[in-house]
Amino acid sequence: MAKEKKTEAGTAQVWRDRKRTLFGLPLSFTVYTLDEQRLFIKRGFFNQREDEVRLYRIMDMSLTRTLGQRIFGVGTIHCCSADKTLGDFDIISVKKPRMVKELMSGLVEEQRDKKRVTTREYLHDGEGHDDTDHENDPIDEDYPPMEADDPELDQTERI
Repeated sequence: MAKEKKTEAGTAQVWRDRKRTLFGLPLSFTVYTLDEQRLFIKRGFFNQREDEVRLYRIMDMSLTRTLGQRIFGVGTIHCCSADKTLGDFDIISVKKPRMVKELMSGLVEEQRDKKRVTTREYLHDGEGHDDTDHENDPIDEDYPPMEADDPELDQTERI
């Protein structure tokens, strides 16, 4: 029976890899560790820094693979997150990046469902207009709808 690997926090480790550099070799001091609830990013040799991102805070992921990365079987996963300290971040040059992205995506959705976290997405056209559906907004019964061609309305009072 294989011994289950654990993270430093004591939870079951799902995935672990190092940032890959020259020829896809793990010759760096950046280690990525994923468990069912968090992603840990540990950097440095003399001065070490460890960041932790809760998976439910990750909003979007994208995969980028340059020609050199494709040759050596690695890729970079860009994560947009709502984490205050880390913000948006990259998981740089890891092996099997598509598999890692799909694994993370599934765990992110699972954690978002468990925590009942939703993301509200609003689309803006760059001129301050949003694309939300105002037709289904509740109507206040105390104020009847205003007619656009009402001559008694001053231009500044029109909505």
